[in-house]
Amino acid sequence: MTAPTGSAAPSYRSRSARRVRFTDLLAAEWLKLRSLRSTYWVLGVCAVVVTGINANSARSNADRLAGQPVSPYPPPGGVDRPFLFDPLTSAFTEPAWQILMAVAGAIGAAVLSGEYATGLVRTTFAAVPDRRSLLAAKTLVVTVALLGFGAVVSGASFGLTQALLREHGGLSLTDPGALRAVVGSALLAPLCGLIGMATAAVVRHAAGSAVGTAGLLLLLPALFRGDTYRWVAEIGNSMPFSAWEALVQNPERDHGVVKYPVEVAEAWLVYGAWSVAAVVVAVVVTDRRDV
Repeated sequence: MTAPTGSAAPSYRSRSARRVRFTDLLAAEWLKLRSLRSTYWVLGVCAVVVTGINANSARSNADRLAGQPVSPYPPPGGVDRPFLFDPLTSAFTEPAWQILMAVAGAIGAAVLSGEYATGLVRTTFAAVPDRRSLLAAKTLVVTVALLGFGAVVSGASFGLTQALLREHGGLSLTDPGALRAVVGSALLAPLCGLIGMATAAVVRHAAGSAVGTAGLLLLLPALFRGDTYRWVAEIGNSMPFSAWEALVQNPERDHGVVKYPVEVAEAWLVYGAWSVAAVVVAVVVTDRRDV
């Protein structure tokens, strides 16, 4: 007896060959990220710590400025200036935002390294052979999630610190450099997350990815700080941390003589270049290497 030929075989082939929609990939990657309890408490603790460090800095400066002139900037040629102070610095202290960089980078790295560590990546690639689309979905989810996190922490740090300094020259978003500093700090989180994801694509090991990301974001820039040699300074200026420092500086403050400064336009260019490079590395390495 001959097997029926009708529409059964074509229907089966069409169902099996149906491509996964990109929205399905986004939903799956978002589910993976938010289903991890560690994601919530790590980001929550990081937000509290970063905001707390900045608030403590503002409170300390406010106590020190008690009884001082309201203006944080001394008059030209003035001799009595016991304490030079920039309110914007309290909202964006280096130690606090270095913690945020390390945490955001670790979250981005965990998006890939976690699947490699558990072996889930084999199932993922079997279900979605199109690795480029898969990486595009991961990239979008990481970017949006960490952008929201960065915006909350940046806005909260700025608002709280300037409220504490309202009697000592506290700034608003309309003051020169304030909005740029808030936006630059908010974008720092997704930037570090993408760098972490690219590092995980290369290393494929949870601990190695976390260490490699921290080294790339925090340790490497420390090796290229200084103005003794131009090539050393230029390498340092091309790092995300140096770009962030340039974006959070108050344009109305005298930051001293810097031989090879980072201009604001260059800082935004560094942000964009690192973001694009991280995505390209993650996609190319994942697409071309076997599991």
